[in-house]
Amino acid sequence: MPQRTLLFAVFDGVQSLDVTGPLEVFAGAEAHTPGTYRIRTASLDGGPVRTSSGLTLVPDEALTAAADPHTLLVPGGEGTRAPDPRLVDWLRVHGPRPARLVSVCTGAFLLAAASLLDGRRATTHWAYCERLAREHPAVRVEPEPIYVRDGRVATSAGVTAGIDLALALVEEDLDRDVALCLARHLVVFLRRPGNQAQFSVQLAAQTALRAPLRDVQRWIAEHPDGDLSVDALAARAALSPRHFARAFRDETGVTPGRYVDRVRLEHARRLLEDTPDGIEEISRSSGYGTPEAMRRAFLKAFGTAPAEYRRRFRPAAVD
Repeated sequence: MPQRTLLFAVFDGVQSLDVTGPLEVFAGAEAHTPGTYRIRTASLDGGPVRTSSGLTLVPDEALTAAADPHTLLVPGGEGTRAPDPRLVDWLRVHGPRPARLVSVCTGAFLLAAASLLDGRRATTHWAYCERLAREHPAVRVEPEPIYVRDGRVATSAGVTAGIDLALALVEEDLDRDVALCLARHLVVFLRRPGNQAQFSVQLAAQTALRAPLRDVQRWIAEHPDGDLSVDALAARAALSPRHFARAFRDETGVTPGRYVDRVRLEHARRLLEDTPDGIEEISRSSGYGTPEAMRRAFLKAFGTAPAEYRRRFRPAAVD
């Protein structure tokens, strides 16, 4: 395999982990298989940059002098809020050239400002997805996945999602065994699927204001295999089914049925990743009743069956 040059574009106000997280993955791959990657960092003029946390990074070169890389990585951070116009101009010219264009977190705003995401699917940190969609309507923003790949362009959510995406790229460039070795070294899972939600169901949904509805949310999480019909949940909240469904949606942002579906899917996913339990046992304990019902849910959410999901994403330690 020919050596791939990776270029990290850094700037004042960059989020340090958006740079160092993926960089450690690729550096580890190069250490494992020498000659795989040549890693470079560059700022506009080649001078040091100060990260959002106060750390100073000293890049290898100036962007204006850098050769076109195989993969261009654009991190996020506070510096993306009012970026240097010269950086956006450089991206507009040089962004179309690499075989792969990657952003981490709010680095997507820099790509969007340079019109590199127009007509493409993309994501960013969940807190900024609405803003990205509002400011760049030509971008098809997907707020839930931890990373999105659309052709040669890949965008990821915040910080650790950049590591997930880097592991996926290493697996693509080398193989799964190398990526798994790196994941073990970094003590992270290999690997969360790109369409996995950026946060858990309990964090994604709002917490209800009224105590009876909060109790119902807790009950659902603790009893995914229970009777979670609207009638049963309404009785637990001491409300009529119609009143309960309306109040639950108003206070959490999702319908009871959608919330239950997400809880059951997350529960099953965690059991597949973290336990050796059989598919049939997991389907029952997650409230699906049958393996076929769980299979349909996984195909819809992840595009893969539970057994294949387990094969791909369960850490080796569980095996």
